[in-house]
Amino acid sequence: MPDTSTGSTAISSGRALGVNSYLWHATLDTLSFMPLQSADPFGGVIITNWYSDPSNPNERMRVTVYILDRRLRADGIKISVFRQTRSADGWVDAQVNPDTANKLEDAILVRARELRLATAPKD
Repeated sequence: MPDTSTGSTAISSGRALGVNSYLWHATLDTLSFMPLQSADPFGGVIITNWYSDPSNPNERMRVTVYILDRRLRADGIKISVFRQTRSADGWVDAQVNPDTANKLEDAILVRARELRLATAPKD
């Protein structure tokens, strides 16, 4: 049975997630267009593999998300975004627009709230 105050749910092994399940599932939903490299539901870390938008194959991004709390809180998530561009010498690190992580964080939080509302008990 879910613990709706923290968003904790059991997974197939019968163990509860170590982090807020709304933030966890919202992160997976939001980043579903990127291939996953690693996802640790007990430690709350999701790492994507490099992703290139087909319309811009000379640039690629990678995202690491840390879910820091069992509660659904705006400060319960930290996102790091990495960007590389292709040069004659191969892929080189490039500056990331600071708004990118903020926009991803906002999208994840909106999705987490949607998931919470969808599972809230109806009166």
